[in-house]
Amino acid sequence: MNILWDFDGTLFDTYPAFTLVMHDLLRERAEKKDILKQLKVSFRHAANHFNLSEEQINTFKKKEKSLSPKMKKPFPYVENILIKADVNVIMTHKPRDEVKLILDYYHWNDYFQEIVAGDDGFPRKPDSASYRYLHEKYKLDIAIGDRLLDILPAKEIGILTCLFQNHSQGADFYLESYRDFDNTVKLL
Repeated sequence: MNILWDFDGTLFDTYPAFTLVMHDLLRERAEKKDILKQLKVSFRHAANHFNLSEEQINTFKKKEKSLSPKMKKPFPYVENILIKADVNVIMTHKPRDEVKLILDYYHWNDYFQEIVAGDDGFPRKPDSASYRYLHEKYKLDIAIGDRLLDILPAKEIGILTCLFQNHSQGADFYLESYRDFDNTVKLL
């Protein structure tokens, strides 16, 4: 089984940390649940929704980057899937150094054959260029993400899709917990 993984909100539960940083940045003008809802669409969406200035966006990125990886924990049971997979690759908009810092902290580098990060020059999701590159190289079976944005490129190039903790229409499989992976995700 060859898997393409999104990073934030899929492998690692980073959104609580993102929400705290934005809540602080907004000086509590918005409730955490609304901030989380907007961030789950995308960071750019949340920045537009809350009318963040460039200075505020830069402040957010700086504060978020400075958070300890301890605040960005892997989701329960996801490591069991990583161990069983033949190939794991990551496609994320997050900068490579931030991804590596978190993977290093949890000793997870060896699980991944390749990481396509935000600073690698590929167009942003939902453009399928990065997915196409990874699929041609690794013959991917499935793409797993927590947002529609994560599965649209996979759908475009014919890879099965799984949404994690998101029930938006369009995925082939839906998971609330990685504990249920083997019973839910059935690859042909």
